[in-house]
Amino acid sequence: MARKELKAESVAEAYLALLAERGVEYLFANAGTDFAPIVEAYAKAAHTGFPAPKPLIATHENLALSMAHGYAVASGKVPAVMVHVSVGTANALCGVFNAARANVPILFTAGRSPLTEEGLAGARDTYIHWAQEMFDQAGMLREMVKWDYELRNGAQLETVVDRALTLATSPPEGPVYLSLPREVLAEKLAGFTYDSPARRVAASPPAPDEAALAAAAEILAQAQNPLVITADAGRDLAAVAALAEFAERFAVPVVEHRQRYLCLPADHPCHLGYNPGALLRDADAILVLECDVPWTPSREAPSAECKVVHIGVDPLFSRYPIRGFTCDVAITGATRLVLPRLGAALAGSADPTEIGMRRQRLAERREKQQAGLRKAREEEKDLRPISPVWVSACLAEARDPGSILVNEYTLMPEHCPSTRPGSFFGSSPAAGLGWGAGAALGVKLAEPDRQVVAVLGDGSYLFANPVAVHHAAAAHRLPVLFIVVNNAMWGAVRRATLGMYPQGEAARSNRPPFIDLEELPAFEQVCAAAGGYGERVDDPAALPAALERALHAVNTEKRQALLNVICRGP
Repeated sequence: MARKELKAESVAEAYLALLAERGVEYLFANAGTDFAPIVEAYAKAAHTGFPAPKPLIATHENLALSMAHGYAVASGKVPAVMVHVSVGTANALCGVFNAARANVPILFTAGRSPLTEEGLAGARDTYIHWAQEMFDQAGMLREMVKWDYELRNGAQLETVVDRALTLATSPPEGPVYLSLPREVLAEKLAGFTYDSPARRVAASPPAPDEAALAAAAEILAQAQNPLVITADAGRDLAAVAALAEFAERFAVPVVEHRQRYLCLPADHPCHLGYNPGALLRDADAILVLECDVPWTPSREAPSAECKVVHIGVDPLFSRYPIRGFTCDVAITGATRLVLPRLGAALAGSADPTEIGMRRQRLAERREKQQAGLRKAREEEKDLRPISPVWVSACLAEARDPGSILVNEYTLMPEHCPSTRPGSFFGSSPAAGLGWGAGAALGVKLAEPDRQVVAVLGDGSYLFANPVAVHHAAAAHRLPVLFIVVNNAMWGAVRRATLGMYPQGEAARSNRPPFIDLEELPAFEQVCAAAGGYGERVDDPAALPAALERALHAVNTEKRQALLNVICRGP
């Protein structure tokens, strides 16, 4: 057993050093009076050289969580976040919920109002320390995190940090919460000794059950029109290759529905787009692969005879209060482990003739689909206001082949396809708006040598706290291109209202309430105020050149850029 000794003089110093030792590279922070021991520890680290995560300021808590989220999914590493006591925790809840539903591991921490009124180092010394204390600070987010705890003393520091990190990274992954009282952080130490490497590790992903694999293989062997629907399989890069091999081997079409990752390269012969609706009617077997909502039952559903197999590390999404999709077989396991074994179980019973016929049908359907997409681009390229189809198509032409796209609802991936694993990140199913801009900064932090483009709706951009976002991009030198698809409305609210009341008063109204966004600011000027490049685009013919100018600012001048693209609504 290897032990390492650090000449730490406070719990705060030992805490930062232990985080760095455990592989935490960044601490995203929005500070308050509770940070005093952390600030002092960082200042000391700068002189003494003891290890600590790199500190990054975010001037809004939700931005800190979104940046950490983006960094985590792009790097595969666990970031730490620290905010100011109860009020900072409350301001960060949207980001925590996004991370929870997207199963993103984040060590989320907050200070705690000092425990004592006097007598100890770190005791209360300003009036806010009374009103900010809560009886149960973690209670407001306990449903969203895998684990929460309050550090009680320096003696338990290693155990607590290791438990937080191992639970966050054990499948299904997710955020954890740790509150840090100021007196505990200020506690004096005469050195700190800890295990290096750690003697506590995350749990391995579950292996699939052989009986369940056999049952799923039997369903697929009897199917003529199987279908894979996935959203999250591409979180694990090894799973992308496993899915590509499985789909090609058995000629199974794949739909990336509400994708959060690139799960199958868009140019793969089995890729059939992003909406399963047209395929559900004919499907007689469906693999729901790491996908929480494979279809919307009130709108579309497979036939009653269709057999459905759910696969994932938590295939029934046990943290969702209600989720009633048909399930004939549920297999718990990581995609990269399940699909090769399922393929082996299926190999002996799959009909080669049927596979060949299915392959031909798949090729014909894909060609028809691609022809339809080409036609749509041609029909919509000159529309004013600009069509989101044209925005996506122009971006597809302008982006670097190795670029990374961060999408908060407005990019149309069928018109801007991605083919490289790890090149696409979509928003959480929790749909907490404001995620995309900060997430793009986190992705850029993880991938500094790759072009990063964030595509956002106008509402999503407003929720992102734009001034804080552009400050962070400038302060941390993270040149990202932000494309705001600006239709001056809450499109989701409009669609929901018209969906429920297609012949109602709102449908007949020119300006129904709570939908139109009037007097929007000049978004491009917000970016320019932070030293970035900004441009408003309302002519579809001008968009390609505008993209070229914006990407020149990002790629060559190494500064952020924003295109405010005036678009038509839904």
